[in-house]
Amino acid sequence: MKKLVIFDLDGTLTDTLDSIEKSANMTIGAFGFAPIARDKYRYFVGNGAKELIRQCLAYYGCEDGECLEKVYAHYQEVFAQHCMYHVIPYDGIVPLLQALREKGIMLAVNSNKPHPRTVQVVEDIFGRDTFDCIIGQSDERARKPAPDGVFAIMEMLSVEKEDVIYIGDTCTDMQTGKSAGVFTVGALWGFRDRQELEAYHADAVIAHPMELLDYLD
Repeated sequence: MKKLVIFDLDGTLTDTLDSIEKSANMTIGAFGFAPIARDKYRYFVGNGAKELIRQCLAYYGCEDGECLEKVYAHYQEVFAQHCMYHVIPYDGIVPLLQALREKGIMLAVNSNKPHPRTVQVVEDIFGRDTFDCIIGQSDERARKPAPDGVFAIMEMLSVEKEDVIYIGDTCTDMQTGKSAGVFTVGALWGFRDRQELEAYHADAVIAHPMELLDYLD
């Protein structure tokens, strides 16, 4: 029996696309850029907030580093105000978390969303006592796909690699789990598709959260 499940946040635990789209479009709009279509953000997210803004600017052909820093700084202010906009858990996530808890399995979050916003979303949606450890992007460790966050969680909770499942919805998550050497599950209800998850060597791909229970033993 596995002892720990580590979840990605955006696109895995919660549908946050509306909040990301709103915040990013408000941000780039303040610098004279037109809104970007919602579905484009499915492929802009996953590698951290700064990379999100870099891709927004690149969409309009802007590669200027100084501009990126200014827009990113503004995005942080905007996102702090709107990070909970229309954020909801995916169907089946709450029952899954309850089932895992009943089995005595520890729960953690490893996200490339800035750490304060990661904690805010997780605690507002799921409460303060649901997860044993929450890690978002910060200067303390390299962001995903580096395995640093997974290793930090394992150390905090005293768990070995063979006792861990890592679940996420993007190629970044598959790279993270595989580089950490843990069993890696792709979530089809998130922002990307089966082809991407399998191309990045997911150990399993599931279409509904409760299917994760099949991989605990």
